[in-house]
Amino acid sequence: MVEKKKSAMNVPLRPLDNLFEPTVKEAPKSENLNTLPLDALHAFKGHPFKMYTEERMAEMVESVKEHGVISPILVRPNKDGEGYEIISGHNRAEACRRAGISEIPVTVRELDDDTATILMVDSNLRQRDKLLPSEKAKAYEMKLDAIRRKAGRPVKNSGQVDLNFQSTKQTRDIVGEEAGDSGKQVSRYIRLNKLIPALLDYVDEGRLAFNPAVEVSYLDKADQEVVFEIMDRDQVSPSLSQAQKLHKLAAAEKISDDAIEAVMLVEKPMYETITFRRNTMEKYFPQGTTGKEMEETILRLLEDMKRQRENKKTYETER
Repeated sequence: MVEKKKSAMNVPLRPLDNLFEPTVKEAPKSENLNTLPLDALHAFKGHPFKMYTEERMAEMVESVKEHGVISPILVRPNKDGEGYEIISGHNRAEACRRAGISEIPVTVRELDDDTATILMVDSNLRQRDKLLPSEKAKAYEMKLDAIRRKAGRPVKNSGQVDLNFQSTKQTRDIVGEEAGDSGKQVSRYIRLNKLIPALLDYVDEGRLAFNPAVEVSYLDKADQEVVFEIMDRDQVSPSLSQAQKLHKLAAAEKISDDAIEAVMLVEKPMYETITFRRNTMEKYFPQGTTGKEMEETILRLLEDMKRQRENKKTYETER
């Protein structure tokens, strides 16, 4: 009996988790467990994640000195044939450098650019407890672009388009799964990449809240500069309603320096604002702690100190 040919439309779709299965299955053929000199390793191009804090890095250095690198880092050969690019393990490599160790165990895989990007992002999302908004913003955008390119790429040695990507899930939902974010939240994080660097730093420091930052990202660069100058000069930060007003003015092409100042200072607080630079405070908190979490912790400690003073005063009065 002649087997009936199947239409491409009737081909059963594989689970979404197997989207990159061909690449992963081929990897063991060229996968090697080896040791490489640190001088042969290069950071992943456009790596969006920051290195560990000095405190955490110091702990890793001591661990490496005592136990060595237990889990090999993942690398791929550079396209130019010189050295290897780190996919996962940038902090372990840096810890070895600081520990005076010249070589590190590696797993070498032949990976295309998009698969390497997805593995790099996912490995960091899994391994890090907390991430800065800017790290998520850049990582999500890199992964989203890689998935989109991979989804529409023709299957090797054929003229067909890879249909394995078809799913009821939206691409952004897939991107956020590893970190537990919805597709809508992924889109909002990616919007942060439209902020000027100074404002994005303010988001990381907790001086500009996430939701207002998303609204401000719709302003052009020149208007964002004005927002930053006012924030820095007057020590104010736009509320969500203020940021939404700025967004609407920009969309209607009615925004100006005076309009920005009027909106941002209409609810100017009549009390002195006390601010702390993130780089001053972060040494007292775990890596990735947000500005809001720092504020809540400080207020809680101050409340405890207040209660202790009141209890001490009561005790001395009763005596």
